[in-house]
Amino acid sequence: MTRWTVVIPDETNQMLRSHLALRGAKKGELSKFVDKAVKQTIFRETVQGIKDDNEGFDQSVIEETIAEAVDWARENRS
Repeated sequence: MTRWTVVIPDETNQMLRSHLALRGAKKGELSKFVDKAVKQTIFRETVQGIKDDNEGFDQSVIEETIAEAVDWARENRS
């Protein structure tokens, strides 16, 4: 585990702590919430980056390439 020191606005702190309290959060829930939020943000930004990179390609070509990759992976399972 790694310990972070972060600075956030007081308003954000109060909103989050109120939200967690309403859910009956226990010790460690703040860390779990932040971990989940960071993972979701990284995932969304990664997906958006891929969408942006593929914007100029024909959608049918992308779907065909994905289908070929899935078929190959199914045929080459160990």
